[in-house]
Amino acid sequence: MTSSLSERLLPTTERALLHHVATAQTEGRTPALVAGVAREGRLVWSAARSAAEGDAQNADTQYRIGSITKTFTAVLVMRLRDEGLLDLEDPLEKHLPDTGVGEVTIAQLLGHSAGLGAETPAPWWERTPAALRPGLADVLGDDPGKHPVGRRFHYSNPGYTLLGSLVEAVRGESWAEVLEREVLRPLGLERTGVRPVAPYAEGWAVHPWADALLPEPVEDLGLMAPAGQMWSTVGDLCRFGAFLAEGDERVLSAASVREMAVPAAPLEAGEWGSTYGLGLQVFQIDGRTLIGHFGSLPGFVAGLLVSPADGVVAAALANATSGPQPWAVTAELVRIVAEAEPRLPAPWRPLPEVDPELLALTGTWYWGTKPYGLRLHPEREVELQPLNDYGRGARFAPRADGTWIGRNGYYAGETLRVVRRDDGSVRHLDLASFVFTREPYEPDAGVPGGVDPEGWRGLAH
Repeated sequence: MTSSLSERLLPTTERALLHHVATAQTEGRTPALVAGVAREGRLVWSAARSAAEGDAQNADTQYRIGSITKTFTAVLVMRLRDEGLLDLEDPLEKHLPDTGVGEVTIAQLLGHSAGLGAETPAPWWERTPAALRPGLADVLGDDPGKHPVGRRFHYSNPGYTLLGSLVEAVRGESWAEVLEREVLRPLGLERTGVRPVAPYAEGWAVHPWADALLPEPVEDLGLMAPAGQMWSTVGDLCRFGAFLAEGDERVLSAASVREMAVPAAPLEAGEWGSTYGLGLQVFQIDGRTLIGHFGSLPGFVAGLLVSPADGVVAAALANATSGPQPWAVTAELVRIVAEAEPRLPAPWRPLPEVDPELLALTGTWYWGTKPYGLRLHPEREVELQPLNDYGRGARFAPRADGTWIGRNGYYAGETLRVVRRDDGSVRHLDLASFVFTREPYEPDAGVPGGVDPEGWRGLAH
């Protein structure tokens, strides 16, 4: 018998989601709030709450998404890396000369550790014409460096302008053209782009002490577009969130998407609940690791969060400068679905084939006297884990030379290899110089320092 999650959520779950969105729209005092949830890559729920009766806001209504744009820009940069056109450790100068900050690396720009300022020189770029900043020098100003390079996380909008210009320099086309061809079209994000296409929401400011509205201007951001220009919908953002969870070979592999979520910049004390990868914010909320991004521009706030472990994506868009907190709205949407309708575990299946030599390596091994278990996984991967409550374990991916490389934890990037005797029998496992033997301190198994020839003994020996 097979079973799967329904494409629809349970009525009780839908009611809880709707209540949360309604409360956020009311308490956030926003003209409209649209939210949606995707599960296992499919949009399974959406709702809108509006201050205007009969307002037709829905999952297809466009809103400005602000800095969620940065994640799209980061995907373009990672594509260039995967094609071998650049390395993340390359200095910017190698591909985009004469910026004045060319010593910073591409990785540092992606992770906001390049030491650049948070904003452009005055006036406020989000509410003024792009013509005021015709060149990168106008974006960076006379004193672009605010902190030592690579030493701390300091969010930088100009840094992502540089990354957009990098994409243009390497591709020989505009950032918007590359974005459309390489990300939006392959992922089917037909309602996402750099300019609004009806139906779209109007942006408003809400008076802090009265229920009164003021329209916000909509400016083309020009060179700053890669940092915050885009418009999208809840439906499209949920599709993009599914891509961030699983990858898509037409755009970016699952391995490269996972790499984007690895913390890339040092944080200050008190910030351990959130960090930043390569164009992705990473959070620990309610015991879950959530990835995504938030954004704001005058008149709009936006949020996208993904729980890869739960297979749940949540997006929320509102048209108020200071509306509901998008991180709080989306995190709660994820929690409601993940707890009310937890993901079903994948069915157990036997390996399609078993290599007898690999099978012979499974079972108990000892590092000194500490027992570990080695388990065989699909695709010739192995996992070595302590058999009691403490110790370092990891999963290892095979390499062509017959060794394995650590994928996670303390042993990430470290080599695991089998050391054999002259007759071909296994002597021990070597992991980053640590020797694992079949018996605790097994004689003649290569234990560093050797083993006392008299062996194990009692206290009165």
